[in-house]
Amino acid sequence: MTFYHFANCVALGYVPYHLTYKIAGLSEYGAFWKCVTAGGLYFSCQLLKMLCLATFFPTDGTDWDALDSNPEGLLNVDPVAEYSIVTEFLKLSVDLADLFGLHLVLQRVAGKGQVKVLTAGLGWAFAEFIPTTLIYLWVGARGVEFDWKYIQRSFEANINLVHFLTLSCLIWLWTRRDVTKTLLPLLSGLVLACCYKGLLLDALVPFFGVGVWAALLYKAVVTGALGVIALQVYVGVTATDSY
Repeated sequence: MTFYHFANCVALGYVPYHLTYKIAGLSEYGAFWKCVTAGGLYFSCQLLKMLCLATFFPTDGTDWDALDSNPEGLLNVDPVAEYSIVTEFLKLSVDLADLFGLHLVLQRVAGKGQVKVLTAGLGWAFAEFIPTTLIYLWVGARGVEFDWKYIQRSFEANINLVHFLTLSCLIWLWTRRDVTKTLLPLLSGLVLACCYKGLLLDALVPFFGVGVWAALLYKAVVTGALGVIALQVYVGVTATDSY
């Protein structure tokens, strides 16, 4: 039963990536190795981010992993002592390195705009899926018959796929030479919202004791809304493109 639980969690997290690759027809453009290149740049960016976080934001010793497995324990955490909005804002600012990495991937991919966006976003998201979800499931889900936290992690991997596709789309739109100046503030706001949407979630959890499922729903709704807005902007900008 433990293996079936592990297989179900992996399938729940992996299948959306596989379907995106197949349905989008990226294999027809030889995008596999381009996705691998995006993954390599992802790991390079994460290494730089880890060095930056370890240097400027050392951990305080709080066992947040234990609190994740026991959400009720968050009620016993002093919000003032454990949470600083300024510190969390600066930590999230380190994730801006992902924008630079995605920009490099977009520059390396040749082809239509949609191919660039999908290749960069999918490659980056799948590279994150490996260490944050696949290894996590391999270590944990194989040893238990069932635990909701592994299902939740798989759902979160799906949300992250939409998140990185949205970021990739916004960065590609930003780098277009023909984008109107009136759209730049909107694009900037959407990029910042994508990068800092976790700030509100990080504030809700310790202050109000928000449950894991409620936090996951919030992340899904906000990520989906940003993705729909980015898609509408993409359609509007590329409506007059000719290939």
